[in-house]
Amino acid sequence: MLPQEIIRKKRDGSALNEDEIVFAVRGIADGGFSESQVSAFAMAVFFQGMNAAERVAFTRAMTHSGRVLSWDDHALGGPVLDKHSTGGVGDKVSIMLAPIVAACGGVVPMISGRGLGHTGGTLDKMGAIPGYRCDPDIETFQRVTREVGCAIIGQTADLAPADRRLYAVRDVTATVESIPLISASILSKKLAAGLQGLAMDVKTGSGAFMAKHEDARELAQTLVSIGQGAGLPITALVTDMDSVLGTTAGHTLEVIEAIDYLAGRGTRDRRLHEVTIALAAEMLLLGKLVPNLEEGCDEAQQALDSGRAVEVFARMVAALGGPADFVEKSDKYLMKAPVVKPVIAKRTGFVQPMNTRQIGVELIDLGGGRRKTSDVLNLAVGFSEFVPAGTKVSKGDTLALVHAADEHSADAAVAVLGRILHIDDPEPAARPVVMERILA
Repeated sequence: MLPQEIIRKKRDGSALNEDEIVFAVRGIADGGFSESQVSAFAMAVFFQGMNAAERVAFTRAMTHSGRVLSWDDHALGGPVLDKHSTGGVGDKVSIMLAPIVAACGGVVPMISGRGLGHTGGTLDKMGAIPGYRCDPDIETFQRVTREVGCAIIGQTADLAPADRRLYAVRDVTATVESIPLISASILSKKLAAGLQGLAMDVKTGSGAFMAKHEDARELAQTLVSIGQGAGLPITALVTDMDSVLGTTAGHTLEVIEAIDYLAGRGTRDRRLHEVTIALAAEMLLLGKLVPNLEEGCDEAQQALDSGRAVEVFARMVAALGGPADFVEKSDKYLMKAPVVKPVIAKRTGFVQPMNTRQIGVELIDLGGGRRKTSDVLNLAVGFSEFVPAGTKVSKGDTLALVHAADEHSADAAVAVLGRILHIDDPEPAARPVVMERILA
């Protein structure tokens, strides 16, 4: 078989058989497909899609392109669970969720990704913590997961290596939104991690890859269906991404918000809290640690209120090379942008729903996202203190703060956010944060 013939067949709309899919995935993993051929393959799938059989075969081949973990010999004492989000702006849920569920008796080996397109990635955020090892060897990953209860890392070279390469290509070739590519990317990593249950957060709205609710529902149903076929129980929540999730967007700023959330410092953002607790309850139910969602919510809240969750987070950071006193002294360790400027309301009225995607794109312009795979991120830049949509503000109030590397970048971002954060007279209708629950 030749790479160009596989690409041609998919480009022309024909279904690939399992042997052809295995050949393509092997070529992506071992270099048999060149960079341009990987890009062309991704674009062909983006436009032509894959049928149900192709999706299952593609996910299976991606999973088995490298090592598949087993936890049988690790005496974990709890179910192996995880969560994955399809990506949003300001989505720092994973940072809080892993220690919450671990504090409730779950075991969370969380393999996270870097930012894709206009969305941020958990792995980039954890990279803001000095010394924290996002790429430990498998043995260290399993040891920390066993001893602490959770570990948030990136893909290692031997876990789903085909996805590692394809993920980077998708980010810079505008092929992120393909349902076959998204589902295979997510599930290959999760299946390779040896999970017993997975909660999916499928975003919809202006800041999501699946902007239309019906597209998000289709993706959620696809993920649940493939998981069922692979023996992995999955529950998917369709959640709102028509506003920044929480009050920050930007790697260091989101880590600060996550720590404050876990430690109970300040007021927890309502939307962020609702999504986090809902996903925690789903994970605990999947792991049979609670009999119903209501008790799952209660258990998660108790893990926060008692301080158990923040203790688990601190232990995880230290076990993976970060500072032992990071939670108490995060301000000492985290980078700060040299220029901070406010975005000011030019009139009195209500903050309207925002084009969240444009905020994510503006973060890239500040240096907080990638234009190409080799870009080095500025982890300090971003936005904070977003006023939630629906809030009544007066002329002269601060709508958000811009954190930038220099005065010029700050002024440009203030001007852009001033147009995105629109104030008008009618109070906008409230949108539910958790919009739909998809089961097998």
